[in-house]
Amino acid sequence: MTTIGVAIAVPEPWGGRLQDYRTELGDATAAGIPTHITLMPPFEVADPDLPTVEQHLAEASAMNTAFRVHLRGTGTFRPVSPVVFVVVVEGISGCEQLALSVRRGPLATELQFPYHPHVTVAHHLDDEALDKAFGELADFDCTFEVDRFHLYVHDAERGWEPTRAYPLTAAAD
Repeated sequence: MTTIGVAIAVPEPWGGRLQDYRTELGDATAAGIPTHITLMPPFEVADPDLPTVEQHLAEASAMNTAFRVHLRGTGTFRPVSPVVFVVVVEGISGCEQLALSVRRGPLATELQFPYHPHVTVAHHLDDEALDKAFGELADFDCTFEVDRFHLYVHDAERGWEPTRAYPLTAAAD
């Protein structure tokens, strides 16, 4: 079995800055988690089924157009979950449509919580660290074009590694 995830990578320089911030905050897992917007949470796939999953993702990418994402400010899922995140303020519907395209067929699954596109910057840390992230990143602001998403594979030693990019190739209306 292989554990995969599907996500939109937050490009440089913002992706690296947020990942470094998360590491400096004390999140021991941050070095192995590239900064991203999740489309499909961790999911186990039998190794012989990976080509089917890759074909499905290629089809999903062909059904979606590029879109703009604007990240600004912070939010939290507390008290339900100990997470602080950077808020997606533009591009929510693009993320939702892309996530629905991905989470079909061989990747159909029930989510634990309703889909809410965001960029995690603090997770499973004490309240003081979560409060710090919430306050220090309140002024965070960046905009970028989403023209692809990635298949990530989890490696026990190296963390999450992008293995393939899927360009969004549908014609814009």
